[in-house]
Amino acid sequence: MDLIEAIYSRRSVRSYTDQQVEKPVVEALIQAAVQAPSALNQQPWAFVVIQDRKLLAQYSNRVKAHVLKSLKPESPLYSHREALANPEYNVFYGAGTLIIVCAKPEGVHAEEDCSLAAQNLMLAAHATGLGTCPIGFAQPWLNLARTKRALGIPLNYTVVFPVIVGYPKGDTPLVAKRAPEIVVWR
Repeated sequence: MDLIEAIYSRRSVRSYTDQQVEKPVVEALIQAAVQAPSALNQQPWAFVVIQDRKLLAQYSNRVKAHVLKSLKPESPLYSHREALANPEYNVFYGAGTLIIVCAKPEGVHAEEDCSLAAQNLMLAAHATGLGTCPIGFAQPWLNLARTKRALGIPLNYTVVFPVIVGYPKGDTPLVAKRAPEIVVWR
């Protein structure tokens, strides 16, 4: 797939088949991720991979409870409270793979660098016929000390970018994008 085509056609997929993404495929996606640029070439990323669907369903329930408990009316997420309260709603959309991009504490711009790595991962996945979706709802819960301890994430690492990966079920329609706002061009 041409890079420009991948950039313009990648979409957040929210419906997946039951087919598991094989370990070598996940490893290849992570290898693509670490090709991202990083400030001072510090490469401040680390990855957590979860491929247990039952565990992901349990984590979905914990994520929803955590978000609902801390949700405030002024939050842009407030409009999602009904979905979050629905026991049938899974924040991971039934995907069988969750890849969590974490920032190590020594990076100059570690969180930005991890976001670049995540974009590489998502584009590589798309180019190989896989779907992805960033799961922002999960980030606060994943950053809790008790969650990090349970997952084996060092407490001084920051969860930056949880992204699900899987085989898309059906087509994902293109979403119209707004024209870019160019504030200054001199």
